[in-house]
Amino acid sequence: MGTYVLLVLLALVYIYPFIVSLANSFKTDTDAANNPVSLVPQTFTTAAYQRLFETDLPLWLGNTVIVTVIVTAGRVLFDSMAGYALSRLPFKGRNVVYAALIAVMAVPPVVLLIPKFLVIKELGMYDSYSGMIIPMLADAAGVFIMRNFFESVSPSIEEAAKIDGAGVFRRFWSVVLPMSRSALITLFILSFQASWNELPQMIISTQSPDLFTLTKGTAQLASGALSAGSQFPIKLAAATLMTIPVAVLFIIFQRRIMNTTAGATKE
Repeated sequence: MGTYVLLVLLALVYIYPFIVSLANSFKTDTDAANNPVSLVPQTFTTAAYQRLFETDLPLWLGNTVIVTVIVTAGRVLFDSMAGYALSRLPFKGRNVVYAALIAVMAVPPVVLLIPKFLVIKELGMYDSYSGMIIPMLADAAGVFIMRNFFESVSPSIEEAAKIDGAGVFRRFWSVVLPMSRSALITLFILSFQASWNELPQMIISTQSPDLFTLTKGTAQLASGALSAGSQFPIKLAAATLMTIPVAVLFIIFQRRIMNTTAGATKE
């Protein structure tokens, strides 16, 4: 019983800031500034959401959807292929590549921002969709997840396909990948969340307002682009709308995320 009480308290601690944001998004500017932690608006109003849709929100949303869809699909495909190669293909230097992968995961992402910016500029991808998307099409964490999952699958499962003449890619695509549903869903959720909420990459790869995503547009609102005043309601309304798709996706697939080795066969 004590454990459940503790878990409920921790859940409340984590969810309280979101509830405060939601409540403030329905307040007037004055009410939000004077009573920022109150969960009950003195005057309930949707003015902040109405004003928000008068900004470039539809443009930001469109750009975010484009980036998120392409990046998520790319990560699921490329991370799976790389994870399978590190798990199954006996090429020279495989352990060195895997060690380098672990090392990359240990590097703080902020350290890589300047090198990424220089590479993007040098390749002529700055201020374009390619500069926003291509650097995010694969990530070390996704490769790590898929490699570990494929390691848990018995190679004997692929023997029949190998005897029938199936090549490496065919065995990967037709035999192993269909068994990896739980791991793929986990990778899908993590990739969607990362690309939907990505801000540093958008800052170093674009400057045109036509390429702003939700994160960059909301950051602009938070930095004072709406003129004087705190403007808490409209800023928090934008943050609330950004949170909804990721929260819904997580709620739908949370059981799959928790069971990343479902269907795997141990030797």
